Amino acid sequence: MMGYGGMGWGGLGIGGMIGMIVIWLLLIAAIVWAVSRLLPGRQARQGQSESGQETPEEILDRRFARGEIDVETYQVQRAALVSARGEGKR
Repeated sequence: MMGYGGMGWGGLGIGGMIGMIVIWLLLIAAIVWAVSRLLPGRQARQGQSESGQETPEEILDRRFARGEIDVETYQVQRAALVSARGEGKR
C-alpha cells in the first residue's frame, strides 16, 4: 500500500468503477459513430447498380418523383430510353 495512499480502482468504490466503464463505453460508441459518418457508405444504395452508379432510368424516375420534370417530359424521355435500350440489344 505504500505510495498509493489507498487510491486506485479500490478507492473509487463500485459506483466509481461502473461510472468509468460507462464513460469508456460512451466514448468508444461516439468514436465509432463519428467514423461511420465520415467514411463513405460501403453498402450500395437501394435502386443503384452494382457499380454504385444510378442507371439513366433511375435518374429519370428520381427527377420525376422530386417534381423537377412534368409528366409529358417524363414520358417522352422514358420512351426514348426504352427505344435506345431496344436498339442497342439488336
